[in-house]
Formats: sequence, C-alpha cells, structure tokens
Amino acid sequence: MNDHEQWRELAQQLRVDSVRVTDAAQSGHPTSSLSAADLMAVLISNHLHCDFDEPDNPNNDQLIFSKGHASPLLYAMYKALGLVSDEELLTYRTTGSRLQGHPTPDLPWVKVATGALGQGLPAGVGLALAGKRLDHLPYRTWVLCGDSEMTEGSMWEALEHAGHLGLDNLTAIIDVNRLGQRGFTMHQWNLDAFVKPAMALGWHVITVDGHDLEAIDNAYAEAVGMPGQPTVIVAQTLKGKGVTQVEDRNEVHGKPVQDSESAIEELGGAREVSVQTSMPVTDQAPHDFEVAGAEMPRFEVGEEVATRKAFGEALVALGSARGDVVALDAEISNSTNSQLFTVAHPERYFEMYIAEQLMVGAAVGIQVRGWVPYLSTFAAFLTRAYDFIRMAAISRADLNLVGSHAGVSIGEDGPSQMGLEDIAMFRAVHGSTVLHPCDANQTAQLVWQMADATGIRYLRTLRPHTHVIYSADERFEIGGSHVVRQNDEDQVTIVASGITVHEALEAASSLEEEGISVRVVDCYSIKPIDADTLREAARATGRIVTVEDHWPEGGLGDAVLDALADTDEAPRVVKMAVRHMPGSGPSEEMLAEAGIDAAAIAEQARKLAQTEAREPAVT
Repeated sequence: MNDHEQWRELAQQLRVDSVRVTDAAQSGHPTSSLSAADLMAVLISNHLHCDFDEPDNPNNDQLIFSKGHASPLLYAMYKALGLVSDEELLTYRTTGSRLQGHPTPDLPWVKVATGALGQGLPAGVGLALAGKRLDHLPYRTWVLCGDSEMTEGSMWEALEHAGHLGLDNLTAIIDVNRLGQRGFTMHQWNLDAFVKPAMALGWHVITVDGHDLEAIDNAYAEAVGMPGQPTVIVAQTLKGKGVTQVEDRNEVHGKPVQDSESAIEELGGAREVSVQTSMPVTDQAPHDFEVAGAEMPRFEVGEEVATRKAFGEALVALGSARGDVVALDAEISNSTNSQLFTVAHPERYFEMYIAEQLMVGAAVGIQVRGWVPYLSTFAAFLTRAYDFIRMAAISRADLNLVGSHAGVSIGEDGPSQMGLEDIAMFRAVHGSTVLHPCDANQTAQLVWQMADATGIRYLRTLRPHTHVIYSADERFEIGGSHVVRQNDEDQVTIVASGITVHEALEAASSLEEEGISVRVVDCYSIKPIDADTLREAARATGRIVTVEDHWPEGGLGDAVLDALADTDEAPRVVKMAVRHMPGSGPSEEMLAEAGIDAAAIAEQARKLAQTEAREPAVT
C-alpha cells in the first residue's frame, strides 16, 4: 500500500469513527469532522512531529483544534495513534469520560481547551511566539480552524499579529466547508474572502482541494519550507464528506447521522488502521534566560506611590530574579507601567497592541510551555476578553492579569475608562484569585506571590498616587487581610480594599474625634477572602460597612456577605459602592459623588453605630 492509499484508508477510518462515536452518544458534530478528515489524516501521517508517549516533550509540535466542535475527529485520530482504545472512544460525551464534547486538558495531548470559537488561533500565536522568542526551539504549531469562526475578530487579531511578526513556525488550516450551524456561512466557498486579507496581513497563502491528498501533502511541505512568513492553508471541503445522507446539506449540523449503519457501510466499513507520527526534529532543551537576581522593591512609609507604578517596579525585579517571567501589554504599557519591563527585559516582553482577546489567548499558549506571563491593560478593557479568560480556566491555564485604572478614582477620563465590573467578573471565574492592594509595598509582595499561585490570578491597580501605609517588612499573603486599626471598644467594622482603605482610615480618624470607635479591615485578598478575620470582626462589632470603588453587584461587598452567610448570628451589613453612572472630574470629587469617600463612609458608620448591633443583614 502506497502513502496515498494509506492516507485514504486512514481518512475513511477517521470518518467512520466520527460517525460511530456521535451515534453512540446521540450527540456531537460528525459532519464538521468528516469535512476535515483528509486534512488531518495527511498531517498526522507525514508532517506532525510529536512524541505522544511524552506529551510534555518541549520539542513536540503542537496541534490545536480551534474548531473544537470537531472533537469526534480529534478523538478518532487519538485512536488511530494508539492513545485511546476503541472502548474508550465509545465513551464520548458520557459522564466521567476524558472524551468530552469539546477538547479539554483532561487529555494530556490537549494543551488548550477549545469549543468557544475564535480561541485556537490566538493560542497558536502564543505557542509560536514561545517557540521563536522564548524556548528557541524549532517545533511547529498547527491550528485547524473552521470557516464559520473566521468571522470572529479574535481570529483576525491573530492573523494580523502573526503576519506582523513573521511567525513561520505557525500554520493555520481553514476548513472551508461553507455550512454553519443554521445555514450557509458568510462567504461560502469564496476562498478569496480568506486569501486576500491573509495575504495583505503578511501570510503565505495556499489554496487546496481539501479532499485531494496529494495537494494537501504538498501544501504542508510548502508551509514547513516557507521562511519568514506564517502559512494559512485555505482548504475547500464538503461538510459531511463521504456520507450521502448528510454531505453538503444544511440542517444536519451538530446531529448524529440518522442511519449510521448505512453511513459506515458507504465509507467502506470499520477499519483498524494505525499510524505513528514522526518524532520531534530535535531533542534540545528549551532556552534558559540568565538573570542577575534582584530583591523585591521597598517603599518608605508616607511616600505617595501609585500601585500601578509599584506593579511595574515589582515586575521588573521579579523578572530579574526569575528567567521564566514574561510580560504582555495591550499598547498602554506607559499607563500600566509594564513599560519598565520592556526596558529591563525586552527579550521577554510582548507588545500585543490593542487586541485584548489576542493578548489573553496568546498568553494561554505561552504558559503551556511553562512560562509565567503577566498581562496588563486597563481593568475596563479586560471585559472584552472575558470569554478568553473563562476558557483559560477551562484550559487549566496559569495566568497573571493586571487591570489598572480601576474605579471612579481614575477621575477625569470618565466612565468608559473606569473598571467597575472587574472584581465581579474575575470572582466568577472558576478557581480564580482576586487581589486589590492599597499601597506600594502590599502591591509588590502580591505581584511576587502571584508567580507561584495557580489558575487565573487578577491584580487590580490604581491610577492615583496613594500613601504608603505599610512597612516593607510587613507580610501580605494571598487569602489574608490586614486589620489596620482596632480596639476593644469598636462599634462598627469598615471593610475596604484599594483606594477605599485610605478613605476608610480618614473616616475612622474623624469618627474617633466624636467618640465613635471603628475597626478598619483592609481586605486586599477578595478571593480567596479571609473569612476568619471577617467573622471575628462581626462577632466583635456586630455591624459591618463594606466600601468599594466598584458597582455593588459581585464585588467586595458580596464577597464579604458570602463569607458571613453561614455565621450563627448574622451581623448588620451595609454595602457602599458606586450606584450611579459616574462622569468626569477630579478623583476626590468622583469618590464624593459616588458616595464612597471618607465623609460618606463616616456618615454611614455613624448611623450604623446608633443602631442595634444584631439585626437582619441588608445590602
């Protein structure tokens, strides 16, 4: 049997198994799998260099199914590669199976979770960047894309960036089968709609008949040999290829083939074709950046330092202490202060321009290879990338995200720039960490601790300068809090974070002059939250005021209420937050207008101190 015959047999087996698993599950996407079977059969037979016995081998080529709904095809490939048995293959989409509806890292060969369309190519850009700029290894990244998902802006962010950087270790394969979920795709088989823009963005473009095995093989060889440019292979295919009852038909997307037996017979019946990929082209170790070493920056008590500036200085020092730390920013590094990293460690900095979805997706790819990325932009702009953030959690990614210019305290720039949803957004991410420091020394410590945490870590930083209130020798642990002031006569507890800590301290001082004693808790770790300290404060004072520069939904106040929800005697809790759409003006005026400045806090605490301590909680 020659290569072409073997590839054809393998492709038919992939089709048969795609039909079988979706029939067994009575759900899934067989037609999207059938269209790309020839493309994948040739790839794994002749061009993918991967030691599947060592899925973490740093020299392995990377394969991402951006069209993650074609998971039946991916799992059929794993069966042909001897990675899953036929018995396991038929557990597709069943409870407890590794073969989930869309690919996840429950399988060791899946490094990036996909299924939310538009995710795979941005992650591929990150992997290609890691290979070129960080690992200094020749592995390639292959990304199978669907034509429908090419309407996602994130795919064009990725195309533009990869073309700009000349990532010739990246190949995108677009399966143009012209049929989407509910009907025709936007461009159907107008291949120029993909070809011309990609060429304009610096890609080498090859068009092929996606069912011509020899043409596919030649296209892959051409892509591998193309220096200085990424390659996109635009493959015209038939959705449901090989099965008459579904081939090139609308209204069968996402449904098992109704007559699976006749479909399998039409495809030539079940087969037991096995395939072994080529080994990686090298056994080199990844590049190791030499570092000079550094200590965490220290700031003097009483200094005025913006926490965004402290973040930048702490990140530089961390990069000097650890060669695995990298930074990405979305073209505002002079505001977030990650620009300090660009000067100190330019070889480990990635400018992602104003493309927040790409930035997060690329960082997911970069961390696959063991690097520790810190991503920064305005807190408000991270909302654009929320789908990528939640999918990063599904990918089991370890990411550090930093959102500056949070809340009304940014002042004159107005509400379009004010991150007021970010705490709620990140609290809702599975396994996330949410931190909001109030001074420079606290910020520096948390930046360093984030590097060794797991999951999605978010640090919220401030635009205005704030006084350094903590000594550099004080310790701040993720999951902790700091009781800034307290005594045995405290009548009310004020729980704050970030800018509102300073407002709370001012309020506490004014109340003390009136004979009202209040406790102030700096809840810099919002998730995980220090429930023990909060419960002790509730027992001691019976009254709690939470104050935050954030909308009332899902922020610090709700985190505190969650922590106190199962206490035997619920304290009286009043939430202070931004409740009306802000405008533009000086920071102190914005805080006052929002009702979260020192005067407003003092007034609320004063009223609360005059009430009975134990009443039903209110929000």
